[in-house]
Amino acid sequence: MTPAAVFAGLAAALALYAAGDGLAARTRHAPAAAGRGRRLLRLLSGVGRRLGVAPAPRATAARLAAAGAPPAVTPGDVMAVKTGLALVALLAALAPAAALPGRLGPVVAVAAPLAAAQAPELWLRRRARRRARQMRAEVADVLDLLRVCVEAGRAPGTALAEVGRRHRGLLGRELRRAAGELALGRPGPEVLDALAVRCPLEELAALVSALRRADRHGAPLAPALQALAADARGARARAVREQAAKAAPKIQLVVALLLVPAVMLLIGAALASAFAT
Repeated sequence: MTPAAVFAGLAAALALYAAGDGLAARTRHAPAAAGRGRRLLRLLSGVGRRLGVAPAPRATAARLAAAGAPPAVTPGDVMAVKTGLALVALLAALAPAAALPGRLGPVVAVAAPLAAAQAPELWLRRRARRRARQMRAEVADVLDLLRVCVEAGRAPGTALAEVGRRHRGLLGRELRRAAGELALGRPGPEVLDALAVRCPLEELAALVSALRRADRHGAPLAPALQALAADARGARARAVREQAAKAAPKIQLVVALLLVPAVMLLIGAALASAFAT
């Protein structure tokens, strides 16, 4: 493989890494990471828009919301970045593909842009899963705080704002955002729908349903919140037990592959020393 091909591959890898870093910077609002990554992200987006952007699938908007993307990032931005990354990967793969024997060259030239175009989607899904794990660890405490506020006589919207103000976790921040939207006059059903999309958990879906029943039919909210909190804690305990059960075979594998051979080596060394004398 020629040096030009090597450098082209390295350039493509750096471009993909920087694009992912730019998406992370826009999502986290991190000033330190907002330099080169954002500039490259804007460049890729501009290139993609010049080439023509395909319509974004409906799931892209929900995936952006679940990943915690700010409102400034739209599904069109994601599609534009995907198109720009596909072009960069295609240009970078041309030289290595020409150096490959047989039919591997055309396969690499086609597979590289297809794989690069999927990088933003994979990153969004990974971030959404990480956010879901964090919110799942917080949901029981948040539900208990909501129950206390409701039992104290607070209205559901006020309870959301109070819990969002006092709870400093990710889920508390989402509740604070929902309460702010309600205070600005956005219709309650729309706010609850957006909350369920940003927090794709079964417990949050049940909370949204309970809030709707309380608003529509006047159903008591505190018992539902207490039951939801108990279910969340039970699910969390089951998940911990399952993780512990999965860890036991891994520990046994480590013992079998590392500790047992190490002990056998020590015994062999002692026997060899005894026979040598």
